[in-house]
Amino acid sequence: MDIDAIHKALANPVRREILHWLKEPQCFFPEQTHSVANGVCAGAIDGRCGLSQSTVSAHLATLQRAGLVTTQRIGQWVYFKRNEETIQAFLTQLNEGL
Repeated sequence: MDIDAIHKALANPVRREILHWLKEPQCFFPEQTHSVANGVCAGAIDGRCGLSQSTVSAHLATLQRAGLVTTQRIGQWVYFKRNEETIQAFLTQLNEGL
């Protein structure tokens, strides 16, 4: 776990908002045709953010590099899901370290 990469990823409000949406994807992405058990399609995240596709892709890449999200490719689409194990380990370390 790269603590500095996680802090950098969480420093941006858009990335924190994406993580919030992915915590309860059924509430924030009800229009998704595939099960949210696989994650949320990058296109749906793009649409919800209201930012350019390239900007959202950069945010998602930062979250992925930090280990906060995982990806799964299904056909031509990429689905993003929170990495709860890493998030919990980060929170535990933060709680114990401060």
